[in-house]
Amino acid sequence: MLRWTVIFIILAIVAGIFGFGGIAAGAASIAKVLFFIFIVLFLLSLIGGRRSI
Repeated sequence: MLRWTVIFIILAIVAGIFGFGGIAAGAASIAKVLFFIFIVLFLLSLIGGRRSI
């Protein structure tokens, strides 16, 4: 899942280089949302993986 975040961030950077239009703003917002979702999921998996029951 983190790979998708990196792909969208790279897409947002490339779109930003060509000019911030409708596509670039959409890609940047998608990248931001996915980045924060995956960071939360990553932290939850770290916390959940450390518990030994």
